Amino acid sequence: MSLSVGIVGLANVGKSTLFEALTKKQVNISNYPFCTIDPNVSVVEVPDERLDKLAEVFNSAKKIPSVVQFVDIAGLVRGANKGEGLGNQFLAHIREVDAILFVVRCFENQEIIHVEKTVDPVRDIDIVNMELILKDLETLDKRLQKVEADAKSGKKAIVGELEILKKIKTNLEQGNLARQFIEQNPDLFGEKFPAGSENMKTIKDLQLLTAKPGIFILNSNTPEISSVLEKKIKDLNSEYIIASLRDEYDASKFTEEEKKELELGSSKLNDITAKSYKILGLITFFTTGADETRAWTVKKDTLAPRAAGVIHTDFEKNFICVEVINWEKLISYSGDAWSSASKSGLIQTLGKDYLIQDGDVIVVKHAP
Repeated sequence: MSLSVGIVGLANVGKSTLFEALTKKQVNISNYPFCTIDPNVSVVEVPDERLDKLAEVFNSAKKIPSVVQFVDIAGLVRGANKGEGLGNQFLAHIREVDAILFVVRCFENQEIIHVEKTVDPVRDIDIVNMELILKDLETLDKRLQKVEADAKSGKKAIVGELEILKKIKTNLEQGNLARQFIEQNPDLFGEKFPAGSENMKTIKDLQLLTAKPGIFILNSNTPEISSVLEKKIKDLNSEYIIASLRDEYDASKFTEEEKKELELGSSKLNDITAKSYKILGLITFFTTGADETRAWTVKKDTLAPRAAGVIHTDFEKNFICVEVINWEKLISYSGDAWSSASKSGLIQTLGKDYLIQDGDVIVVKHAP
């Protein structure tokens, strides 16, 4: 599943340092603005103890984990929505990703240039958010011109789209993110409500930058942040992770054994990767056996045939049923765990309407 997380922020806040620490891929992390022009792209394994435990029980020859694709995007400056700095490239690359890691500089260092001359995390968050909002307003204005003309026909669907576009525009003009508006108005965007699905389709079609889910990565050499910054992030309905990205980058060069010997402590990188996977709305199911144990990635609320198709396209076309058990129940057995679980009646046989759950271990039954 090709979903990606963009690493975003002002210039010189630690984006490329985070990218290299996460991906172990050599990129340019020189100390000057815009050293990243074309985005660097790499995939990172998602840490998952379930995969390890299943592989151990089944004595699997191979383990294949889920992955997250990370994209290191060029740094932003004030005025990016008008093309300042590398603004147009920056915003275009954000449009292409599915979620955002928003890197914010919280540390003082006179040797590292800050494009705004001073370190102020709350101000920096406001700068980036405003640039994204202004670009979204530009996108909305273009769409509104067309829909307002089409709405003269009186078609109900078009009139409904016009109403939701106007609501989103008002929200953005008030300095709020589209994501906040969606989360605060479930009656407009929930699938159980009239027109909810159509409204969400409108949002997806527009590819609004401020509608993308995100996490703040606070690049700090201390474990605490100000109450003002914490409130700012909370008001945006977002999570944050505090990490010294330079320390994480330096530590990433060592093996796990070397880290223990040097007493480097636990890394925040696994936490960042796992939370990135989560904000993409992804879940993991497994297949397991002597040959391999593998983690498969699907969106939450994926039907069994579609999940089977992730394993092999023919499995979806020729789907009959799926045998399912939760991973934790399965590893409670030793020896021939699958056979033992089956004899105990813990393996369910389910059909086309079954929604795959996070942690399911499955066997697909299909026609030849």
